[in-house]
Amino acid sequence: MTLPDTVHTLTLLASSGAQEGGEHGANPYVTGGGALLALLLLLWITTRFNRDR
Repeated sequence: MTLPDTVHTLTLLASSGAQEGGEHGANPYVTGGGALLALLLLLWITTRFNRDR
């Protein structure tokens, strides 16, 4: 794939999502809460393995 083909494909993909009336399949609060939970879990794991500080 060349760069112009990639840009064209991504442009078509982005424009097709905007034509559906703005309805999304995922609840933004659930998505944000899941991301926060995942980051807190990664922070906890990192602090468990870094006991020398």
